[in-house]
Amino acid sequence: MLRTITIGSYISVQGIFLRALEDGKIAIGVGERTFIGKPV
Repeated sequence: MLRTITIGSYISVQGIFLRALEDGKIAIGVGERTFIGKPV
């Protein structure tokens, strides 16, 4: 499932949902990279 997160104030990243974290953030995968941020 595709999810969008925000990293900082202006950067949004869209990728495949990997896991939910305890602090309310989620991890997504884009290619070989993993990004963690707040869901949109």
